[in-house]
Amino acid sequence: MALIKLKSGFDLNIKGKINQDDVRPANPSACFAIIPDDFCGIIPRMEKKEGDKVMAGEALFHDKNDEKIKVAAPVSGTVKAVVRGDRRKIMAILIDPDDNNEDKVFDTKSNPKELLLESGLWAMMRQRPYDIVPTTETRPRDIFITAFDSAPLAPSLKVVLGDNEKYLDKAVQALSTMTEGKVYLGCSKEDSFDATGAEVNTFVGPHPAGNAGVQIANVKPVNKGEVVWTLDIVTAARIGKLFETGKVDFSTVVALTGSGIMEPCYVKATMGCSLKSLLDQQIINDDKDKRIISGNVLTGVKESIDGYLHAPYRHITVINEINKKDEFMGWASLNPNKFSIYRVFTSWLLARHKEVDLDAKLNGGERAIVLSGEYDKMIPMDIYAEFLIKAIIAFDIDKMEQLGIYEVAPEDFALAEFADTSKLELQRIVREGLDKMRAEMC
Repeated sequence: MALIKLKSGFDLNIKGKINQDDVRPANPSACFAIIPDDFCGIIPRMEKKEGDKVMAGEALFHDKNDEKIKVAAPVSGTVKAVVRGDRRKIMAILIDPDDNNEDKVFDTKSNPKELLLESGLWAMMRQRPYDIVPTTETRPRDIFITAFDSAPLAPSLKVVLGDNEKYLDKAVQALSTMTEGKVYLGCSKEDSFDATGAEVNTFVGPHPAGNAGVQIANVKPVNKGEVVWTLDIVTAARIGKLFETGKVDFSTVVALTGSGIMEPCYVKATMGCSLKSLLDQQIINDDKDKRIISGNVLTGVKESIDGYLHAPYRHITVINEINKKDEFMGWASLNPNKFSIYRVFTSWLLARHKEVDLDAKLNGGERAIVLSGEYDKMIPMDIYAEFLIKAIIAFDIDKMEQLGIYEVAPEDFALAEFADTSKLELQRIVREGLDKMRAEMC
């Protein structure tokens, strides 16, 4: 076991943490949804149509460019609707659940790769470069399993995993057959795991220490021409359980966090459930507008109460849209309670020990990039982040390759985006750069 200490980064001490590990049952969800955009790199082509019956674990759609890659239904029931957007893009597939709870049973003796593809668990992994669902024609150099989440208010993956920890050995055994290299397990000191056949690394440091990209960069970086796969430990346990039981476990533990939640807690639910079933009687009812985020405050997706739980299906955050609408001098206020990563306000003296009630205000406007090195302070990777962003904006392929485009994913720039004085949408820029790079190179 190796101990890796990281200095770059920052832990946002946000109000709304969970203070107990008890897991409550969620309310029944009247409808479930699968959002194709959660599976980056897939162009969906439907295998089911409206009105069709479906079992839990049965394919709803496959990738247009590779029919072997499938995404499965999390519950048994009837396909209620296929919601389409501009140019008939599939935005969501809605399922009305039934009372049968019928699961599709898979042959556990079949080839591990084929079993993952058929069950839909393949689509829950990611590939570097490009941060997409892994392609079927490549064999990864290594596979990295992240065993903790360092994002603000993130749930403990030990709690989310629960009793499924016993399936990790089976998962590593199956994943080891798909790579010529090693299976790495990245843990924290607080939540340590062990799995036979995996090389364990313990990471100590602030967020984004739990990001797959950061762990890869500090263990064995991705070079041009190399491919690695990443997944979290909860998905790994699902893989192990599939090989043990022949069924996919679509249940999940969701953390309800944030200053807008009455009592932050863990709830037991099913992937793709409605947010109403999770947040009923949970949101603080006051005169402030609330922002519901499926995920954490840095990388999550803004949703309405009528929305659904997005992948990776384990976190909901609720914060205020604006705490003070008519604050004197706005973001430039000298209020001693004003928060900043930098030592702009006197609040920095207590910032690391005091929970802050952050809202969704941008606190400034977009402006030109200033090469101040502030991105590098937030990204513990051996890249020149500011120069990489400029190369992506200019779409200079040679410089993008030289500056490490193959190593990164949008989530690696999430904290830098929060700290960015230029207020640029760094995650969007990186995502568009990766998509253009993939289109150009593949």
